[in-house]
Amino acid sequence: MSPARRSGDGDLHGSAPDDCPVALLIIDAINDFEYEEADGVLAEARHMATRIRRLTSRARHAGVPIIYVNDNFGRWRSDFRRLVTHCARAGARGSAVTRALRPDPQDYFVLKPKHSGFYSTSLGLLLDHLGARTLILTGLLADMCVLFTAHDAYMRGYRILVPADCVAARKRADRARALGLMRRALGADTRPSPRIDLETLAKTRGRLSGSG
Repeated sequence: MSPARRSGDGDLHGSAPDDCPVALLIIDAINDFEYEEADGVLAEARHMATRIRRLTSRARHAGVPIIYVNDNFGRWRSDFRRLVTHCARAGARGSAVTRALRPDPQDYFVLKPKHSGFYSTSLGLLLDHLGARTLILTGLLADMCVLFTAHDAYMRGYRILVPADCVAARKRADRARALGLMRRALGADTRPSPRIDLETLAKTRGRLSGSG
């Protein structure tokens, strides 16, 4: 626990929660969709964005920190705010998704160079600072970066939720296979987002009962 939290001086980032047993990760959803097979992803991503937006609204109300874990697209001078502006610009293929999921000032962000949100990033340190041991993983792609991040989270001992309505892939079958694998191999809970009780998760550090 940080000195600020021990001394009762408040959190370190204004209204952002700095001590919570659960964190919501939004993986690669800030995206320009300028790649092969993006059309198939976009069809699902628009619906996914609506569900994630509702989930983030509930998370903020419950005091659950939101972390944008986003690819740097190979640009080592990437700035997350510029990335949001780039993807939300008029005419951009991913503008509707980015605008639906535009971050609030109190949200956290981590840029990643590879598939996993943990690989060569500060994500682990941030989660330690927050005291989070349960992770809700959302975003793109279910069978790629979400899967790789879930695998690394499992190896680090985190409890994992991957709401089935808050991830997307190139094809529905790819999403279904990835969710099935995460349930079987990683013990992931894939219940749909409306069934996640964020208020209870934010107050308890135990395991969820049952799986989706």
